[in-house]
Amino acid sequence: MKNETTNLEANGSQANETDTEEQQKRVELVKAVYHNGMVALKMHFDEVEGQVLNHDQYGPVFMFQVKDEENKGYSCGFFLRELVVNFQSGNDPSLWMASFYAELMKTKGGKAFPAPPASEDEAKAVIDKIIVPQCMAAVREEFAPEQIYAGLDWHKEFGPVFEAGVPEIKDGNNVCAVPIHLLLTHYLLNRDPSELLLQGLYKIRKEHGLD
Repeated sequence: MKNETTNLEANGSQANETDTEEQQKRVELVKAVYHNGMVALKMHFDEVEGQVLNHDQYGPVFMFQVKDEENKGYSCGFFLRELVVNFQSGNDPSLWMASFYAELMKTKGGKAFPAPPASEDEAKAVIDKIIVPQCMAAVREEFAPEQIYAGLDWHKEFGPVFEAGVPEIKDGNNVCAVPIHLLLTHYLLNRDPSELLLQGLYKIRKEHGLD
């Protein structure tokens, strides 16, 4: 019994050490990605500020602000996974990151992060009045004059989702669905929520040889 207890304690100690090592690796990864993000943006903008926040559902979120020639600030946020993928892609990640700010700068006078909804009613209003109409319009405009299905649905695992599909595809998967809370998070990071749906639809079309 004594040996058993000792072994359990040893295993527990090893598990704690492993957890600590994993946490340390993650901290170092976040630091490296943040540094790389700052360096990438400074290749295109003179003034860059940034911070990292931890999202309950999506983990580390990297929030950067750049300023234009008139000293107006433009803010945009990125997820850890997408930054890692782009930094490892072999392409120029600075161009990819800068493209979001170039789009934001079409709005003169600066663009700060939208204020987070203070209640469920406010969140619902943002979703119903801004996000859903924006996604509907973007999906249909992107693929006009083709008929594209777009609408809300309920997913047993993710809850409310926005679905977009290609009716002309009869065999196999023809619909992509994105959780509403992810679309809302994109919106709050000054990202176009419809990006996710367009990417999903292009992927479906490619899989079926339509593009």
